[in-house]
Amino acid sequence: MISRRMVLSGASALIATGAVSAQAQTPALEQILLWQGKAPGGGGTTGPEKLGDKGGAKGAVSNISVPRLRVYRPAVPNGKAVIICGGGGYFRIQLRKESTPAAKWLQQRGYTAFELIYRLPADGWDASAPFIDAQRALKIVRTRAADFSLDPNKIGIMGMSAGGHLAGFTALQPSRALYAGQDQYEAASARPDFAALLFPVVSLRKPYDTTRTRKEIIGTKPSTSAQNAWSLDSYAAKDAPPMILFSAADDAITPPGHNIALFEALTKAGASAELHIFANGGHGWGLGKPTENLSQWPELFNNWTDRVVFTQ
Repeated sequence: MISRRMVLSGASALIATGAVSAQAQTPALEQILLWQGKAPGGGGTTGPEKLGDKGGAKGAVSNISVPRLRVYRPAVPNGKAVIICGGGGYFRIQLRKESTPAAKWLQQRGYTAFELIYRLPADGWDASAPFIDAQRALKIVRTRAADFSLDPNKIGIMGMSAGGHLAGFTALQPSRALYAGQDQYEAASARPDFAALLFPVVSLRKPYDTTRTRKEIIGTKPSTSAQNAWSLDSYAAKDAPPMILFSAADDAITPPGHNIALFEALTKAGASAELHIFANGGHGWGLGKPTENLSQWPELFNNWTDRVVFTQ
């Protein structure tokens, strides 16, 4: 297991615990606990879960002690699933602005969407905690595919910003042993069948050394080996799942250089990758505004899964 400063070397239930505040619950949604009892990984947090109510934190959740999936079942399932990781620099998760709109859009198109509420290093968890939760989420969804009318070979992951870092690392290192588990879910693969990364943090090296993601995962004075170990392009390989990448040219927080580095590494390795860079949009654009070109990304993603992922 890796600590916050070290280099990287359940079951279905509604939330019914005092560790999750009533404000942060969504009773209308089915929720799946990732763990029964204490979640693996060091560290922890105290007090109730928090849901921001103003500024950039509005609609964002933090102080998470109960990692879980929120389920968006479509009226007519198309057999595909997407686990969605909102961003927030590993100190909060942007639900309202990022992961929830995407989940609802996918739900309306027949995807079964799972919004991942993962543990955050900024809350006191080890740096491994979000990655442990993402691996576990994939294993649970794949094991329970029949419960959701899913094809177990059509389960993908999507992430925005820091959530893009989480989704990308999970896609590129699905077999990394981050925890020990022995229940019925652990026999399933944590490898997603496809991945979509939106304005993601890819590199933790210079010149991209000012992100909150970098600070929360490897600290302010990391070694070169730590920077490489947590940068996604370090793990590009031919057997990577197909990836589609989206960026905005005017994004000052995670500029397109992040996705360009990953795209180049993936294509050089012989993996399937597609990159879209929109002229405008900045950072944290969610579905985008109808007047913006980047609002095309959901349809581009949908077409890509049919055209590339499931025709190979």
